[in-house]
Amino acid sequence: MAASLHLVSGRLTDSVAHGFLPAAAALGLDVTLLTDRPDEHAAVFDGPVVRCDAGDFRALIAAGRPDAVFSNSDFLQAPTALAAAFFDLPGKDWRAAVRAKDKLQTRRALAPLDAVFAAPADRVPPDAPYPLVLKPREGVASEDVFLVADAAELQARRAEIGTRRPLIVEEYLPGELHTLETLGDGHELRVLGSFRTRLSPPPHFVEERLEWTPPPPETPQVLAQLDALGVGFGACHTEFVVHEGRARIIEVNYRVIGDHCDFLLADLLGVPLFEWILRVHLGERLASLDASPHRDAYAVADWVLADRAGTLTTAPDAADLHEDGVRLTYRPLRPVGADAPLTRTNRDYLGTIRAIGPSRATVEDAVTRFRTTNTWTIA
Repeated sequence: MAASLHLVSGRLTDSVAHGFLPAAAALGLDVTLLTDRPDEHAAVFDGPVVRCDAGDFRALIAAGRPDAVFSNSDFLQAPTALAAAFFDLPGKDWRAAVRAKDKLQTRRALAPLDAVFAAPADRVPPDAPYPLVLKPREGVASEDVFLVADAAELQARRAEIGTRRPLIVEEYLPGELHTLETLGDGHELRVLGSFRTRLSPPPHFVEERLEWTPPPPETPQVLAQLDALGVGFGACHTEFVVHEGRARIIEVNYRVIGDHCDFLLADLLGVPLFEWILRVHLGERLASLDASPHRDAYAVADWVLADRAGTLTTAPDAADLHEDGVRLTYRPLRPVGADAPLTRTNRDYLGTIRAIGPSRATVEDAVTRFRTTNTWTIA
């Protein structure tokens, strides 16, 4: 009899549609989707789709006991972890999921290792160490994230954002921005790799490009901080800065890296990454997985960004190209005909160019050729 999986999902993502659902099929799992957006998921999945409040652990428990319960959503990690704990299934510690998602709780948990000034945005003391980063307490995609120079600018930005979400401020951390991609089974935490991140100029923090690089020498500091948060199960995408030999966490996304970089990571490692993640949630140990994935290629994820508000009238279709030893993949993130404001966040992505090849020169040439031979027009 096939093992059963409850896949908990909110907004339908490519990671679910083209990553985890095919991985579950490859593993022969009996999948039930639990979601508050059943129509979206029924369009890509012909199995059972159960409408429920995916953010309520009680609704997940009411769906019955599977062999594994899993979510790749930032917002659904804690309720999914609580459901797994209720059924004594492998899963994340729900408290670690809360610490990772709630940025104020992140700072409190990390304070014994590395104290960083952080406070609710409506309770900032006069002697706060400006400049500060204003951000949502549980935000994603760089939405409502600004560098503010002083109290007056903080007040203006808060007024601009309004009351749509709780906000905090944090000390600005200088340095080179990196990611750390990890996978754990509750006993062992394996480093899968690292990207170096290029950001847009302040006051915004839009990720413009990721470049595959060896994990920096300061990586053990990041692993110690993850341990303090209780992170050690399943996939995790951590963003951190390195400055003068010191690594400091910016945020922890307790799921696999997104924006199509999960597919890039799988291609780089040459392993069925989505299957690995599901197998861990089914109780398998990392020792049973291939211990030596290859990482000897050069790779980038390069995002095409909107530069104005309006309707996308011209853009290339999805593409898979092979030339000069480079495998280049383009995936649209906004359909032609879609109208959108300019947000200065990751929501401005029009598409992802990801490329893997034997050298920096060949990969960069391929990305440049693709950009120059294609057109993205916003009217």
